[in-house]
Amino acid sequence: MKLLIYGSQDFARTVAALASDCGHEVAGFVDDFNHGPNVVGSSQSIRQSHPPQSHSIAMAIGYKNLPARIAAWLALREEGYLAPPLIHPRAYIARDVCMGEGVMVMAGAIVDVRARIHDIAVLWPGACVNHDATIGRNTFLSPNTTICGHADIGGSSFIGAGTAVVDYGVVPESSFVPMLSRWTRRRPEA
Repeated sequence: MKLLIYGSQDFARTVAALASDCGHEVAGFVDDFNHGPNVVGSSQSIRQSHPPQSHSIAMAIGYKNLPARIAAWLALREEGYLAPPLIHPRAYIARDVCMGEGVMVMAGAIVDVRARIHDIAVLWPGACVNHDATIGRNTFLSPNTTICGHADIGGSSFIGAGTAVVDYGVVPESSFVPMLSRWTRRRPEA
């Protein structure tokens, strides 16, 4: 099955490289607002030209518009498009990790035992998710973030580069955690 990349800007080119490294054939970019080289159409037009029976999708809308990203993914999913996980061959994923649809794990990322990574989350190079941690749907972990054991990162959140979240730390849904932060808020019972 060929892979469509939803988006056509910088992040989309990065996702296309990841998809290629994972062995997928990229059919082109889908963009509702921009035209250009390798853009095969809009989310409306691809239903005819690149139907879900022969194409899957990778979400390449960046972290600056997380609500639009999840809305687009849900709409395409409703149309029947599948979003395979894209896991770079040089990432480490423990065998008992629970991985959702459309997750992207870049080179050098580590996901430890019993972690849960929900749909369309993105783990950039060097991100480290430790044992029993949960990464919410549509969340971005920037390069070299460290999510310690049993931490819970809410959906549609952005965790900045070099940030550390402590054991049992809880980051609420739709949070924006700046680069080089220390997140020490924990569950009350922890």
